[in-house]
Amino acid sequence: MFWLSHHHEDEYNRTYLLGGVRVCARCLGTYPVLLAVMVGLFKARAPLVWSWDVPVVLGLTVPALVDWAVGRFRPASGSNAVRTLTGVLLGMALGRSLFVHVQRPLPAVLVWQAVLVTVVALPVFLITSRGPKRG
Repeated sequence: MFWLSHHHEDEYNRTYLLGGVRVCARCLGTYPVLLAVMVGLFKARAPLVWSWDVPVVLGLTVPALVDWAVGRFRPASGSNAVRTLTGVLLGMALGRSLFVHVQRPLPAVLVWQAVLVTVVALPVFLITSRGPKRG
């Protein structure tokens, strides 16, 4: 059931086994919270612009990026509890930025979030992809 966990067998330490199904630890924190935040913001008729959107959303995104990057360099490091917690924070950030995006495409908060993720992820991918190949 790869759609519930994008991890291969050698990365099962990054998953929970729930009812016989592997579920990514970070995604388990991210997606339910993202959905809850978006629903909550819609129900509350939250404003589309808050002065603190960009710093808060970026601040909530950073822990997941750092934990993910460390995990790419040191695959055996970290814990699922930390991955899930950083996923919750990321879900909060994505919930806010996507709430705005679905009503006003490409808001500054989403653009800055994408820039941050790219600035961190691209070099990490390039450096760590030179390691041994799977398969």
